[in-house]
Amino acid sequence: MAQLNYEDVQVGDQLPEHVCGPISRATLALFAGASGDYNPIHIDSDFAKKAGMPDVFAHGMLSMAYLAQLLTNWVDQSQLREYGVRFTSIAPVLATVTCKGRVVEKGEVDGEPCVKVEITAEVDDGTKTLVGDAVVGFS
Repeated sequence: MAQLNYEDVQVGDQLPEHVCGPISRATLALFAGASGDYNPIHIDSDFAKKAGMPDVFAHGMLSMAYLAQLLTNWVDQSQLREYGVRFTSIAPVLATVTCKGRVVEKGEVDGEPCVKVEITAEVDDGTKTLVGDAVVGFS
């Protein structure tokens, strides 16, 4: 991660993409253990199929963690002031998740120079699984 200065960041700048996956069954099992989210729809194929899904799919919070990595690969975690997402679709097992971000605003929040970044996570076919934004401070 390079040290960025507020003056160097411009509206329209793209964050370096962060690509994760493919999401294996082992990844889902490990994430279930790490998060404490053992919902069988994420780790039991039979359960997922009985629920009408073709197979298990990733926890939404796993993709949210990948998006957080996009941000912390760009700036230090201590610079994050806000981070929020909306879940829009599932990430199927074996999908690769590509996280993207773009600076959309520059300004001050409570006297601190900040930028707002729009962020998305999408799977192989371009389906966006998460959309959101973050505010990054440059004090």
